[in-house]
Amino acid sequence: MATAMSMNASPVHPPKITTVKALVESTGSSSIPSFYNFTPYLRDEPIAGDAPIAGDAEDSVPIIDISLLVSGTPEEQSQIIHQLSKACSDWGCFMVINHVVTESLTKAMIASFQEFFDLPEEEKKEYQGNHVMDPISEIAREFSKRNREVVIILLKAISKSLGLEESYVEKAANFELGLQLLAANYYPTCPEPEKAIGIPAHYDHGLLTTLVNNGISGLQVKHNEKWFNVNIPANVLFVQVADHLEILSNGKYKSIAHRALVNNKATRMSIALAHGPSLDTVMRPAPELVDNESDQPAYVEMTYREFLELQQTGRLRSKFQSDIEQSKAV
Repeated sequence: MATAMSMNASPVHPPKITTVKALVESTGSSSIPSFYNFTPYLRDEPIAGDAPIAGDAEDSVPIIDISLLVSGTPEEQSQIIHQLSKACSDWGCFMVINHVVTESLTKAMIASFQEFFDLPEEEKKEYQGNHVMDPISEIAREFSKRNREVVIILLKAISKSLGLEESYVEKAANFELGLQLLAANYYPTCPEPEKAIGIPAHYDHGLLTTLVNNGISGLQVKHNEKWFNVNIPANVLFVQVADHLEILSNGKYKSIAHRALVNNKATRMSIALAHGPSLDTVMRPAPELVDNESDQPAYVEMTYREFLELQQTGRLRSKFQSDIEQSKAV
């Protein structure tokens, strides 16, 4: 559930409603409780508007035809790898077309989560803990498997784009035993979308994140210090560079800041899959990408588990660069 809450709100009197969906359904109000007011954080930087996903414009989300990485000619593969490198360094995100996650599978996955979110609150509680995926485990496994296949192809191409051996990123991250996290976010209609937010601006941990939605816009990415609306077409995977690919590339590829907005017209739902290293793998800049004289390692090495622990305890500051050393010393 995507819950919008104020960073300034007092915890003394939090709303008694357990979910935002329940709040919307129970009140039918034309305003939001002050506890959910996020206005100051929506005014911090300009919004540039919609980011087109086609053409050669400077502000176009790159498109990667993954089929050409699998069955294209050597020239086509080289061209796509170059496009992928530019997308990862300039945008930190891209659209993937002609992949193996079928449109019917994505629709079935979204429909399954919609059914879950539509359950009465008491019935949902039965699936808390280790049983949350029970009603949709079969389709979720297939959806996750197909997304992972896409990511493996992309990681091989990304390795090549960095001038590394094809399986370098997979081996460095021990990706065969890597952590895969699935998150379904539900954003009900909001009577005052200008005051609330679905998910605040953040970066993803891991290597890559794949994302689909139900056709309702709300995702924004930060590019050239401006926020862009991203509309994801049907049968397209939106892929984001995450923190540990930035670390491994020693900053050549950038983890992208993104956030989710709400609206007052239609319910939005998104499904994200984070693809990360194994928990006990030490992640560091690839030595091949570090020049001892002019290009020092920009990131402190640590295991993926240590990174997540620092993040969860709020001791990971300034993304994850020099301040990590301070936080680890606390």
